[in-house]
Amino acid sequence: MRMQGRRAVTRHPGFQANIRRMQPFRPKHYAIVPAAGAGSRMRSERPKQYLSLLGRPLIHHALSVLCGLPEIDKVFVVLSVDDAEWRQHDWSGLGDKLVPLFCGGATRADSVLGGLRAISDRAEQSDWILVHDAARPCIAPWHVEKLIREVSHEEVGGLLAVPVADTLKQSDERDHVIRTVPRQSLWQAQTPQMFRYVMLRRALEQAREVTDEASAIEAAGLHPKLVQSDATNLKVTYPLDLHLAEWILRNREA
Repeated sequence: MRMQGRRAVTRHPGFQANIRRMQPFRPKHYAIVPAAGAGSRMRSERPKQYLSLLGRPLIHHALSVLCGLPEIDKVFVVLSVDDAEWRQHDWSGLGDKLVPLFCGGATRADSVLGGLRAISDRAEQSDWILVHDAARPCIAPWHVEKLIREVSHEEVGGLLAVPVADTLKQSDERDHVIRTVPRQSLWQAQTPQMFRYVMLRRALEQAREVTDEASAIEAAGLHPKLVQSDATNLKVTYPLDLHLAEWILRNREA
């Protein structure tokens, strides 16, 4: 009889509602990949994100990793309004996590902000946004997992980065050395960069000339956490970088 009574209590709608309220809130993780640029330094007529890398568009490699991670709920690719090439490629193998948004702007900040506005009806203020460069095809699952693990309990957020190893020189307008810059405490920023939806959107609304999301957060007087990455998460900027990316991916697979 006591067992029957207990079952009767657990079936009560009010009891079930209380159980749901007691469950901890789990913020979602959304990836935004701005891909509206032209990549002029690659000296190619095609946008950089569509250059071939191991038989796939360059951007495919990063999207594949992001879509394959169970921690990532959705992957939004922010494309130029007049992007004519996206639909020429087959993205079906990446599953239903991938969502293209044709709202890219003239700058990276404009594209990321456009993506944030486009998902405003889906994202909660406390959800995490991971912004990743379309031109970083060698991102690995463990890079993203480490970022999420080390930043999830941070109040501000953070980014992948690598401590500067080379000696740094500051030049004048004629490319002559003015001085050597101490490299202690200097880091080279990478992506993904991970911040709360509301914090990142507000920061980008106020700082539109920044070259990465962490800079917008810094302009708001906040201090993102640096999470150590490695040099394999390189950004393809110049033609030689495409060959380096191919070498990294081939050897990683091996």
